[in-house]
Amino acid sequence: MIRNVIAGFWVCAVTLGSCYAAVTWMVGRASVEEQPHYEGLQYKKIPVLNIPIIAEGAVQGYVVANLVFTADSKTLREISVPPDSFIQDEIFRYIYSDATLDFKRLSRYNVNDMIINVRDRINKRLGAEIVKEILIENFNFVSKSDIRS
Repeated sequence: MIRNVIAGFWVCAVTLGSCYAAVTWMVGRASVEEQPHYEGLQYKKIPVLNIPIIAEGAVQGYVVANLVFTADSKTLREISVPPDSFIQDEIFRYIYSDATLDFKRLSRYNVNDMIINVRDRINKRLGAEIVKEILIENFNFVSKSDIRS
C-alpha cells in the first residue's frame, strides 16, 4: 500500500516538474518576428489583352497578355472604381507606345521594368497604393500571318 502512495507522489512530482520546465523553457525563448505574408490580398484576373503592334504603316501582329493583379481586399471593397480598367488601359498604352518592343529584331524584353512602371502609373492615377503586384500569366506575340480569319 505504501509503495502505491509513494509511486503516486512520484508521478505527481515528475508531472509538476516537467510542466514547470516546459513553461520556463518557452518563456526564456526569444520571440519570433512575424514574417510578412500575403494575408488579406486578393488576386484578380484581368481579361485577355490583344495589343496591336504597328510598324511600317501596317499591323505586324498582336501582343496577347494574360495578367493577374494583387490588391488589399479591404481597399478593393472601399474604393468606388475597380482598378481593372485602369490596369488594362495602362498595359495597353505602355506596350502600344513602347519603342523597345521590336519583333523584327528580337531581344530580351525587360518585363520587370514594364510591370513596375505600369504599377506606379496605376497607383498614381488612383491616388493611393492599391495595386500591390502585377503578375504575368501569359505574354506572347502572334504575327499577322499566324492569325486565322
